[in-house]
This record gives sequence, C-alpha cells and structure tokens, in this order.
Amino acid sequence: MRQINFLLIFSFGLATVMFTLENTTATTVHFLPGVSTTLPLAALLLVVGGIGATAAWIYAVWSGVVKKVETLQNAGEVEAQQVRITELENDLRRYRATVDAQLGLLPAAGGSSARSSEAESEEGLSVVSD
Repeated sequence: MRQINFLLIFSFGLATVMFTLENTTATTVHFLPGVSTTLPLAALLLVVGGIGATAAWIYAVWSGVVKKVETLQNAGEVEAQQVRITELENDLRRYRATVDAQLGLLPAAGGSSARSSEAESEEGLSVVSD
C-alpha cells in the first residue's frame, strides 16, 4: 500500500511540475473591486490548491472534533446505562433472595401429600385389623 501511495504522490508532484513549466503566462486576478494582482497561472493555481487543501484539512479536523465530542457525550450515556444495569441486577438478586426465603417458609407440597396418604393407609389398616 505504501508503494501505491508513493506512486500516486510522485505522479501528482511530477504532473504539477510539468504544469508549472508549461503555464508561465501572467494572469491578472481581481479579488475585490479595485484590488487585483498579476501572477503566473501555475503559481496562482498552486496558491488556490494550497488554500483548498488547507480548507479541507480544517474541515477534517473540525469533523474529528465533533465526532470526539459526540463520543464523549455517548460515553456518559453508556456509563449511566451501566449504573442502571448494576442497580437492576442488585434488585433481581434481592428479589430472588426474598422469594427463596418465602418459599422456605411454605410447607413442602410433596411431603404433606405423602404424609396424608401414609396417614390414610394407616387408618385403613387399623380399621381392617379391628
């Protein structure tokens, strides 16, 4: 990839040099009414290209700053969500402990029905033996 980048930069630089050598005629540029200057066409295009590159760089930096600010704002939201998740997990543990404690207080359903069937069978045996 570095070789491709180098080739592109070298080609663009060579094209710029060739363009500069071929376009040396003076060109008058009017900025505002009454404000003008005369520059070679190649120099003018290099200056304008530099201004455009600087504007693109400033835009890229500004976009990066905006993205960083948004990321920092989202980090606060993510942190708040993590705190809420932790609170909900603690609530869930507390509710499970409460339910487990309440289930321990209830009589065992299987044990009581087994005891009542044993009692009925003993009553039946005592009746038969009489």
